[in-house]
Amino acid sequence: MVRYGLDRLLAEGYPPLEDKRIGLITNNTGVDKQLRSNIDLLHQHPGYQLAALYGPEHGVRGNAAAGEHVESYNDTRTGLRVFSLYGKSQRPTPTMLDGVDALVFDILDCGCRYYTFPYTMAYTMQAAAEHGIPYIVLDRPNPATGTRIEGNILKPGFESFVGLYPIPMRHGLTIGELALLFNAEFGIDCDLHVVRMDGWQREMWWEQTGSPWVMPSPNAPTPEFAIVYPGTCLFEGTNLSEGRGTTRPFQLIGAPWIVGEDWASTLNDLALPGVIFRPAWFTPTFSKHQGQLCGGVELHVVDREQFEPVRVALEMLATARKHYPSDFSWQQSMNGRYFFDSLAGTDQLRHDLEHGISAAEIVVGWQDELTAFQEVRHKYLLY
Repeated sequence: MVRYGLDRLLAEGYPPLEDKRIGLITNNTGVDKQLRSNIDLLHQHPGYQLAALYGPEHGVRGNAAAGEHVESYNDTRTGLRVFSLYGKSQRPTPTMLDGVDALVFDILDCGCRYYTFPYTMAYTMQAAAEHGIPYIVLDRPNPATGTRIEGNILKPGFESFVGLYPIPMRHGLTIGELALLFNAEFGIDCDLHVVRMDGWQREMWWEQTGSPWVMPSPNAPTPEFAIVYPGTCLFEGTNLSEGRGTTRPFQLIGAPWIVGEDWASTLNDLALPGVIFRPAWFTPTFSKHQGQLCGGVELHVVDREQFEPVRVALEMLATARKHYPSDFSWQQSMNGRYFFDSLAGTDQLRHDLEHGISAAEIVVGWQDELTAFQEVRHKYLLY
C-alpha cells in the first residue's frame, strides 16, 4: 500500500511547516488514502495553519470545466480565500501571497508534458523564489509508471501553459521529481522540499498502488486515461474529436466524415504492439462535433507494457490525413499558432506528417535527445 506525501505529512509531522501560515495549491485529487480532502484535513489539524488556497485549472474542488476560467472566491467549507491560478493570472501576485509563509503543492499529475498542473507548480515555485518562502511538494504516483519516456523535447519558441520547459511528451517522473528537475535545471532556485511517498516503486501502474482513482480533470475518468493520453491528446490539435463529451475521452477518436471500419482495419493492419482498434460510433455531448454522429475508433490497450501511446498516435494521425485529405485539418489557436504545434512543442512534427515522414522515422529521430534527457532525469529520481 503506497502512502502519499500527504499521508506522511499528517502522520509524522513536518518541521519546515511548523508555525508557518500555509498557502495550499491543490485540487480534488489532493486526498489522503481514505479520500479525505487535504484542505479539510489541514484546516482541522492542530499542527498546521492553513491560510490560503490556490486553484489550478478546474479549481480547488474540481468544480470547473476544462478551459473554464475561474475567479477568486471564498471556500464555502473553510471560509478560506481561494485565489485562482487559471483566470486573470496564472501566476500568484504579491497580493495573493500576502500573509503566507510557505507554499504547499499537492496535485496528482498524469506524467505528460501537455498538462497545465506542472506549470501551475512551476509558476508558483517561481513566486516562492521571488518572495523567499519555502515550497513543499507532497509527492504522488505517476499513474502510468515512472519508467516510460516517449516523444520529442519541446523546442525554444514553443513554450506555453501546456508545455513550458524542454521535457519529453512522457517524462516518467513523479510530480515531486519533476519539481526537483524544474528547480535545478531551469533556474527557478526556490527553497524546495519534497515529502516523499512510502512504498511506491517505479514500475507500478495506478491500481498497483492500492489507491482509488480520483479524476484529476473532468475528462480523465479512469486510470486508462493516463495510458493513452500522452498520444491521443495530440488530436486536440486537429479537427477530429478526441472523445470529449463521451464516456471514453482520449480513447474514442473520430469525426462525422470518418468510416470507422476502414480506419480500424488500416490501423490494425499495422500490428502496433499492445493495442487493438475497434470501429466505433459516438455522438459528443459537448466540444468538437457536439451532437453529431462521428465514426472512428476506440483504442483498446490489451498490453500496456508494450503499448507506445505517442507512436500509436502518430500512426493514427498519418493514416487519418492520408485517407481523408480533404476533411482533415489542424486547429488554429487564438494566438494564430497551430494548437497542434503548442502540444507538440515544435512545428517540425506537423511538417514531418504533412511531408509523409513515417511514424517510425519520426520516433527514431527523437532518440538522441531522449537519451540526453535520460541522463539529466536520472539526477532527480527519488525512488
